[in-house]
Amino acid sequence: MIDIKNISLDLLEKYDVQGPRYTSYPPAPLWKQDMSPGAYEDLLIKSNQAPHPRPLSIYIHLPFCENLCLFCACTSIITGRNHKFESPYAVALLREMEWLAARVDRSRPIHQIHLGGGTPNYFSPSNLEKIISKLRTSFRIAPEAEIGAEIDPRTVTGAHLGALRDLGFNRLSFGIQDFDPHVQQKIRRVQPFPMIQDLVDRARGEGFASINFDLVYGLPGQTEKTFQKTVEEVLTLAPDRLAVYSYAYVPWMKKYQEKINDGQLSGREKFKLFLLALEGFTQAGYQYIGMDHFAKPNDELSWARVNGTLWRNFQGYTTKAGTDLLGLGLSAISQVAGGFAQNTRKLFTYQESLNRGVPVLAKGYFSNNDDFIRSRVIQRIMCQAGVDKHLVESEFGISFDEYFAVALQQLADLQEDGLVKLTPEEIRPTETGRVFLRNLAMAFDAYLPQKGEKQIYSRTV
Repeated sequence: MIDIKNISLDLLEKYDVQGPRYTSYPPAPLWKQDMSPGAYEDLLIKSNQAPHPRPLSIYIHLPFCENLCLFCACTSIITGRNHKFESPYAVALLREMEWLAARVDRSRPIHQIHLGGGTPNYFSPSNLEKIISKLRTSFRIAPEAEIGAEIDPRTVTGAHLGALRDLGFNRLSFGIQDFDPHVQQKIRRVQPFPMIQDLVDRARGEGFASINFDLVYGLPGQTEKTFQKTVEEVLTLAPDRLAVYSYAYVPWMKKYQEKINDGQLSGREKFKLFLLALEGFTQAGYQYIGMDHFAKPNDELSWARVNGTLWRNFQGYTTKAGTDLLGLGLSAISQVAGGFAQNTRKLFTYQESLNRGVPVLAKGYFSNNDDFIRSRVIQRIMCQAGVDKHLVESEFGISFDEYFAVALQQLADLQEDGLVKLTPEEIRPTETGRVFLRNLAMAFDAYLPQKGEKQIYSRTV
């Protein structure tokens, strides 16, 4: 267990810098604006022809929301109560599934499905049924697949919960953020504790096997006292997993965040809130997965960390290592055969192109050999709490210490600060270092902005 006393605010001052979250390597801001549907199709075919084709994970982006939450940095489209875009978007999704299904070997099972947003329960139960039914007829979903959806507690209905259960969903993720009424008012996300308590009870009653809460620390208006109360209230509801995200203040991307800039917390104040969550959840028996994720000891995420199947992709930490990711919908990202492809962010371009039977990509990337090597090392740091140098050497035919001489020099400073252990055989984060995994991974990143160059990432802590 992590000893909170070993995590000083001085460490924060030193390591709270801008850096990627490593849901991909190279990170998405570095991809090129020149990938064609034909190039994406080639990646799909290449993935089918691998000696051992990987199983699949599918992410479906449902980007619409009725209301704007001022903290949010997701790709979303705000419509109010006007749902006129819902059905045309669902039709485009079905056509994208048809295009993908014609290019992916049906023998490859789907191990994971996730509906993200936006707000997935913005869509009516009947449209959700159309989307998932089409998915089931287009691909082969494994019987043990993890099937989850993000839920806005303010707009979800009993009909939504019943439909998701009947469609085979076994996981729900609730966007909680914070339970304090003042904070909720500031970020325009008002959802009182009794509302969430009732929703959790209904979801459990419907038979959903796993419930996840998303919390955000560093929001304007939060204090140690109010966030401590939020942690305590969360524990009374006993979610199976928790993601405790640092508030990403990125007004250069989301200008509306400037509306809540009056209460920005300092880095030290934010970090104290995270330490409250870390201490509260681990003392209550949750396993610290790493970075900002927690899970009950009997949850599959905790098992995955122990047995080596923990993985990191655009859905954050997942339990399905070694899958190819297919992204469907506006701005969704696919990761197949060593390449990345991201759909257009323009709604009408997305829909009109798929009406003609072809997706439109905003950008993509073809990994080179150095990317493969660095990606594998970064994954092992982020997910498996250590890198066995000999395994990397045998897989890629390199001398680890020679290939990563610069990275090892950078890690020496982190070793001195008690964040990583370096031996001739391995690189292993300490318990304290698991809070700073992004900083450890950054030593192996060949694409980080240099001093004086424009910074494009959120802060690491």
